[in-house]
Amino acid sequence: MSGSIVGKKSFEFAVNIVKFYKIFIADKKEYVLSKQLLRSGTSIGANIREALNAQSRMDFIHKLSISQKECDETIYWLELLYETEYITKEEFGNLNNQASELLKNYTKYNYNHKK
Repeated sequence: MSGSIVGKKSFEFAVNIVKFYKIFIADKKEYVLSKQLLRSGTSIGANIREALNAQSRMDFIHKLSISQKECDETIYWLELLYETEYITKEEFGNLNNQASELLKNYTKYNYNHKK
């Protein structure tokens, strides 16, 4: 799975979240909401990676389900930061598009592996 599209994209997304977080806290001096975004945004790929070491098919599916939930939570934090005017439309758009694409691809991947 580490060579999968979902695995690669989730890692790239985590890198972008970390970079955004570093700039965000330096510029906005906001640490609570941004920390939530950092946590959930990097957790997506971490749970996908954990699925590689799953002890069973059910464990594998469970880890992927957690990753999907973390992705949806990340979208929530992005929406909240945008609506409260902490981030610009462009910043929101870039990260939200990545997260939404991940969620769509991830949902397909998870569905196909539940069969």
